[in-house]
Amino acid sequence: MVRVLLVDDHALVRNGLRAVLDTTDDCEVVGEAATGEDAVELAAVLLPDVVVMDLSMPGAGGVAATRALRARVPGARVLVLTTFADDERVRAALVAGATGYLLKDADPDDVVRGVRATARDEAPIDPRVAHGLLPADPARAAAHDTAPAMPPRERDVLVRLARGLSNRQIATELGIAERTVKVHVGSVFRRIGVADRTSAALWARDHGW
Repeated sequence: MVRVLLVDDHALVRNGLRAVLDTTDDCEVVGEAATGEDAVELAAVLLPDVVVMDLSMPGAGGVAATRALRARVPGARVLVLTTFADDERVRAALVAGATGYLLKDADPDDVVRGVRATARDEAPIDPRVAHGLLPADPARAAAHDTAPAMPPRERDVLVRLARGLSNRQIATELGIAERTVKVHVGSVFRRIGVADRTSAALWARDHGW
């Protein structure tokens, strides 16, 4: 069971998220907070698996709350759910320790999948946000020229990982076993010198993939 803490200053948003997650059989909302400060304190007590975090709130915003929460409760992973799609906020949230980044107009099913993926320490990132993280074309081309050679199948996996797909979703798209995807993901990490899915996704985007 994925234990979820909801953090948003609008009760209507929290109620909507709770209603969506309550329809699942593998997610449980264990608490709610309306401020970043309360989120950190509640997370320390409730020890959630996933914190669904808004960015714009009174007091400490979502970025500062994410940084403080990850330092105090390192086992809790943060999924940002916000209206902001600009790359400055996205990068700030990811640098602060967020695992995933979704927009509030996402389909409810995508939010549920995002929570599950975040719990698995994957990197669910809205494609619109991913597009905003891409550098200008000349920089992308230069970065791509310096990228290490990669077998086609590993490249296929990396491209889908950058879209925020889980191993299971990648396996379905490519028609291969989920355990095979896991092997490819590990190989990709070693090849490009990263240790997690978020870093790999950012590497892929920075290199124009």
